[in-house]
Amino acid sequence: MKYVGVDIGGTNLKAGLVDESGNLLATQKMKVASIVDREGLAWTVASLAQELAGAAGVPLGEVASVGVGVPGTVDIRAGSIAYTCNLPLRDVPLRKLFHKYLNIPLYIENDANCAALAEFHVGAGCGSKRFVTVTLGTGVGAGIVHNGKIYHGANGMAGEVGHMVIEQDGLPCPCGRHGCWEQYASATALKRMTAEALAAHPDSGLARVVAENDGHVSGQSAFIAAREGDPVGQAVCDRYVNYLACGVINVVNIFQPDTLAIGGGVSNEAEEQLLLPVQQRVARESIPCGKDRRTRIVKAQLGNRAGLIGAALLGKNKRI
Repeated sequence: MKYVGVDIGGTNLKAGLVDESGNLLATQKMKVASIVDREGLAWTVASLAQELAGAAGVPLGEVASVGVGVPGTVDIRAGSIAYTCNLPLRDVPLRKLFHKYLNIPLYIENDANCAALAEFHVGAGCGSKRFVTVTLGTGVGAGIVHNGKIYHGANGMAGEVGHMVIEQDGLPCPCGRHGCWEQYASATALKRMTAEALAAHPDSGLARVVAENDGHVSGQSAFIAAREGDPVGQAVCDRYVNYLACGVINVVNIFQPDTLAIGGGVSNEAEEQLLLPVQQRVARESIPCGKDRRTRIVKAQLGNRAGLIGAALLGKNKRI
């Protein structure tokens, strides 16, 4: 059987057709801004499913299900979108609307959970029983897979680790609290730390790296400067990795996964600069459980394909 996945992002909506092994057979991409209402979203998802099957030469009858990953709050039982941060849509009965166009099972899930499911089946979590992904982006999100199933918690919101407080009376967060982990460990936080260091040290190697990038501060700037021996860039990296490791240790202590994968653009930095020091801190500071039972800290493998593949595999996962 084949499966369609739809990943609704901040700018683009990506869709793909995958096989039982998670291999992408066909893909499509469009601008989220072109979707203006709930009917438009349902029609778009149905149309993409038909177009992808046609592009891959697959009869529509061989498409077992359609899965949709949403950056927001969903009701997985009802197949509806409660809230999403990048579409002007609230309380959308997507499954019901979709079935006006196609009579194929439709599943809906939070996008971080979709990414975790993909990594569990065909990425960094292969062979794991208890698996967590931590994704570093605009915020910090997590997906939890336990014995092959996404863990949702009592109210469906499990995995909001970005709002775990690690600095009492720390920086304000849009959630209304202070000191949330994502204010210190997200890609957004790394850029802020870099900009602050740049303002304080305008003659540093970090300043030169930013100047060579047309004055643009990126999540890579401090790591590049550190690799070139700049102490200011190194200080930013050390501070950022310290906060990242602090939160990862908490996640490990709470969930005790056998594998935790770190994803997002920041995770692409040199292993010795980011992954290795986090691994060392976790081994040293997490609750002791025996050398052979330590959580493996690894880099996520699927990159920006994870959400799309995971959405597609929602239907297959229901059958397992």
